[in-house]
Amino acid sequence: MARVELKKNALGRMVPLMVNGKKQVPYQGVDEHVAKGHHAAPPIASSANYPGDGDKRVGSLAEALEMCGLEDGMTLSTHHHFRNGDLVGNLLLDTAGKMGKRELMWFPSASFPCHEPVIGHMEKGIVHHIEGSMNGPLGDYCTDGKMRGMGVLRSHGGRWQAIQDGEVHVDIAVIAAPCADAFGNANGVMGPAACGSLNFALADSLYADKVIVVTDHLVPFPAIPWQIQGNNVDAVVVVDKVGDPSKIVSGTTEVTKSPDRLLLAELVARFVRDAGIMRDGFSFQAGAGGTALAFAIYLKEMMKKAGVKARFIRGGSTKYLVEMLNEGLTDYILDGQTFDLDGVASMRDNPRHVATSPFTSYNYHGKGFFGTMVDAVVLGATEVDVKFNANVVTHSDGRLLHGIGGWQNCLFSGCTILAVPAVRDRIPVIVDEVTTLTGPGELIDVVITERGIAINPRRHDLMEAVRGKGLPVRDIREIQQEVYAMCGGAPKAPKRGGEVVAAVKWVDGTVIDSVWKVKR
Repeated sequence: MARVELKKNALGRMVPLMVNGKKQVPYQGVDEHVAKGHHAAPPIASSANYPGDGDKRVGSLAEALEMCGLEDGMTLSTHHHFRNGDLVGNLLLDTAGKMGKRELMWFPSASFPCHEPVIGHMEKGIVHHIEGSMNGPLGDYCTDGKMRGMGVLRSHGGRWQAIQDGEVHVDIAVIAAPCADAFGNANGVMGPAACGSLNFALADSLYADKVIVVTDHLVPFPAIPWQIQGNNVDAVVVVDKVGDPSKIVSGTTEVTKSPDRLLLAELVARFVRDAGIMRDGFSFQAGAGGTALAFAIYLKEMMKKAGVKARFIRGGSTKYLVEMLNEGLTDYILDGQTFDLDGVASMRDNPRHVATSPFTSYNYHGKGFFGTMVDAVVLGATEVDVKFNANVVTHSDGRLLHGIGGWQNCLFSGCTILAVPAVRDRIPVIVDEVTTLTGPGELIDVVITERGIAINPRRHDLMEAVRGKGLPVRDIREIQQEVYAMCGGAPKAPKRGGEVVAAVKWVDGTVIDSVWKVKR
């Protein structure tokens, strides 16, 4: 990878001015960069070139890719609703490789350990680089400096922004659909591989030059609901299996059993209640990590005891949020993706469990987004620093092991709470300066650990709201120093090479930080 010119952004981080041949704008501050121009658009298509009977089926994915004009150097996109159970991402790149195509950019909405075979495609020159979150093996491959292009990490809303603004041009989108008709209408709530919403692929279907739907459950027209509309689809391919829905659930979507983490979750619920956020008609969002799930359980009991009902809950949905919906504790679940099979069934059967897209929920370059209307959000982080900046993509050793997801987009809520253990694997989580800055401290209101609650000094209102409520409110530096003493000091700084291997984008498309090659 050629060295690139770096510039210091508004947070003092050195970021590349050129990424994969495209000029970049360094992060300028929250709400400081206002984009201009017009949204991108797909090429005009004529219905004269499509079957009059609506049947767009072709015999194989290879045939569909050939029909869509697959060429060397193109950008191919997939989505991650199956999480670690996805089968179509690997099928796509295997097929492209067998067709002799090279230098492709893979643009997934996220990747998982199941996509480790893509490393072989990069070694062979079939895939040039990945722009998308890289979980596990692919992240390590990127951090080791082995990927020929630069990785680009975006939030879910940032990915929509990049597509609609023309920052990323998708040549061919391949959408894994648990249910589809021959015209290309598709949804994720029907069929043996039902996974919930398909809305992370919605931008791809709207803006890509060509769109292929791959399904293992073909139904007669119309496939209702149509989360993906067939009018945007060029070809339909039927395969034996598109994904394993049992692997939607992973180790990060199970309630913690750790006593420390349960204490942490209870503290978060108490804070939401005692700060006056939990009131009739409020809204909240919690992630799918073990601590966040436990928080939802504690908050549920507090709501029932207080006779409080939420207007809506933002998902990622789990069975715990579904229980709240069914018990009348919320009017709606507004759901971006489902994290377990209870969520899938609820989205299919309950009209008050509504599938939403990153456009409505998270896209910063729209005329508003739902994220600003959520009263409280509970998130995790790999690191937090004493200025309340947070990191969710790398660990303190510099290894890139996680994606951003909707994390950045959620920071715009009325109260952003990071629920983090004070120590993870004997390594302090509150540090002097985060290894990779993913979210600015001015948007992070509260950091809660099992050793105390730190409120951002900017939030005098929250400090006053919980005064005298018996919560263990402490200065963030006091918590940090206590943990440093317990662990024998700060974490060791990663051994970095002088090479930027990935750019971390902010929600407005600017570059907020860099991921550096790590010497191991």
